[in-house]
Amino acid sequence: MNEKRQILWSDLHIDFDDWKDDLQSEYPNYSENELIDLMYDTNSDYLNDLRDNLNMQLSQPIIIIGDIGRWNGRVSGYKIIHSGNLKDCFYTECDYAEWYVDKLGDLRCEAAHHDGNNYYLYRVFKDNVTEEQIENLKSKLYYGKATRADITRVTKRLGDDIAKVYNITIPRQRINAIAER
Repeated sequence: MNEKRQILWSDLHIDFDDWKDDLQSEYPNYSENELIDLMYDTNSDYLNDLRDNLNMQLSQPIIIIGDIGRWNGRVSGYKIIHSGNLKDCFYTECDYAEWYVDKLGDLRCEAAHHDGNNYYLYRVFKDNVTEEQIENLKSKLYYGKATRADITRVTKRLGDDIAKVYNITIPRQRINAIAER
């Protein structure tokens, strides 16, 4: 994939070979199976750490925009995280997941399950949007008619909040860059 990803957490492509040397040096008497179990446990702990670090209350609810792989094809959809807490983005019912910030500063997730892959985009509603605007966006999402412009008109990216915690570099939003000129 050409897209630059700043991976926050993943078990989608976890590889024992990447962990083996460090685990063997720290736990020399463990069998390979015990080391593999420890790798999964440690990686799971990292997800809990991520949730703790991103326990940030936002001023509005978060919307998850999904491209869902089902047994009978792909469908679009959305879900609202009413809590508005950033940590609540990092849960899934899928078998494997990878959360990352993309080159546009958007929080995204690729999640795998028995029927295929789901792709999620997480955005927070802007403070000044009306219920009518929110309902209009939800309707467009439901019918698969929403454009990037429709989404950015009503929501804002989450990467800026994440970048403050993890000191990652993401491009400035165009509107902010114009305002600074």
